[in-house]
Amino acid sequence: MYNINSMKLGKTVGNFFALDIGTTAIRVVELSHSGHGWTLAHYATRPIEARLTESTADKDRQALRQAIMATINESGVKTKNVAIGIPSDKMFASVVEVPTASNAELNASIKYQAENYVPMRADEAKIDWAIIGQSPSDKDKTEVLIASVLNTFTEGRLDMLENEMGLNVVAIEPDSLALVRALLPDQVTDGRLIVNMEDSATDIIVTLGSAPRLIRSIPIGMNALIRSARQNLNIDVAQARQLLLKFGLDPNAANGQLYTAEKSVLDQLEVELVKSLKFFVNKYNGLKIGSCLVSGYTSILPGFDSVIANKTNLPVQIATPWQHVVVSPADQTKLAPISAQFAVAVGLAERSE
Repeated sequence: MYNINSMKLGKTVGNFFALDIGTTAIRVVELSHSGHGWTLAHYATRPIEARLTESTADKDRQALRQAIMATINESGVKTKNVAIGIPSDKMFASVVEVPTASNAELNASIKYQAENYVPMRADEAKIDWAIIGQSPSDKDKTEVLIASVLNTFTEGRLDMLENEMGLNVVAIEPDSLALVRALLPDQVTDGRLIVNMEDSATDIIVTLGSAPRLIRSIPIGMNALIRSARQNLNIDVAQARQLLLKFGLDPNAANGQLYTAEKSVLDQLEVELVKSLKFFVNKYNGLKIGSCLVSGYTSILPGFDSVIANKTNLPVQIATPWQHVVVSPADQTKLAPISAQFAVAVGLAERSE
């Protein structure tokens, strides 16, 4: 039988730090309580080679362990308690509607039905859920977020962090939930679209109120943009990255050549964004999306926000993961060039007692 609560979607108890093991970087964040908000206590980031997080070779696992420990030591974190994220492409998450009942009855019912909602065998996956609340489209139904991840991923990561590195993992959470916690403004009542594009994938999350109602991950990211520029402009990877960082996706920059080179990738992204928005509107009887929040590595590209606005017909804002966190002026200066890359780590660190 699976351990239904092993992913720990619920609250975190005690002091802990957040660890985001990304595709090309390790990020550590520890926050302290500050009134009703947070203060940045410790942080650090360190680049890694992309292959390390996927490789099972002993030398690569050792290199990943060393990078994680070096980042933790650099940050100044002292506690061994850690909350970690699950990349969206490693897990499955879905919001389902079930007949309304007491929380105890819902938990008992979902425990025995959860495997019917996920595309994984119960003995191969860790499954957890969180009750969101009454369905906006049916007052007799309750919405429940169900998430699952293969045992092979979680057990491998836990073995490395706990058995090999001596850390104590107090929570394992989908990156998408951490993104919502960090990026969504306070007291939001309408629908919002969150687009978080990193190196190899983009998280598309549609929220209503403070809760996610649609979570998707698509294999389109910075790497796809670099590959398209390289192929269509006949340049190498370094040149493609440099051009994107300088000119971005502005159709008026560089004679429009770079934007044209990225058209096929942007068209694919548009299809997925429109599909997600249509699903939300149809499911919730025409409820509208108020705006779009963009984040992640590519949010710093010139013109990226305008491209998303044109593709979705929504007002777009570049989100900051530090909106709930007091950051010293010195750290603000240091973080400015890489601020958007900390969304998952900050969201994990904001799990409250």
